Amino acid sequence: MVHILGIQLPDNQIARFALTKIYGVGHHTAHRLCARLQVHDKCKVKDLSPFQVTSLASFLSSPATAPPLPRYPLATSDYVPPPPSVSSQELLARFNETNKKRAIKNTDPLKNLKIESELRREVRENIAHQRMIGSYVGRRHAMHLPVRGQNTQNNAKTARKFNRLDRH
Repeated sequence: MVHILGIQLPDNQIARFALTKIYGVGHHTAHRLCARLQVHDKCKVKDLSPFQVTSLASFLSSPATAPPLPRYPLATSDYVPPPPSVSSQELLARFNETNKKRAIKNTDPLKNLKIESELRREVRENIAHQRMIGSYVGRRHAMHLPVRGQNTQNNAKTARKFNRLDRH
């Protein structure tokens, strides 16, 4: 069994689907994580290398401070390769110059990832804010009733159960 941030991931499950056990990581985010850490789509958790497990744990512990992904140059349709006498460092320097001129934003969608306790805290704060300002949603949370317009005459048992939890 692999433990990442105190969460136990099942060995025989595909890594991409096992990552969804982490609160705040859905299928799309798990797919991006696997692509970032170069984990194959059909790789199971037991087949992950120790390096992949540690890099995954280190990334999930603080995604905002993770090093950015390197940007590699992509060739256009009218690209003419340089002569072989030009060094790769010189090519990379030219690439960086053209990117500075174009002002390409390198936004990483995983940089603002919030998971587990941080996400739970944010949800709790949002519910507390709704209750404090006295909105309709906040009053429904306070009465342990469905919040998003569901039928309350017959099917409110689940909402009463979940909205009774101390999330405020």
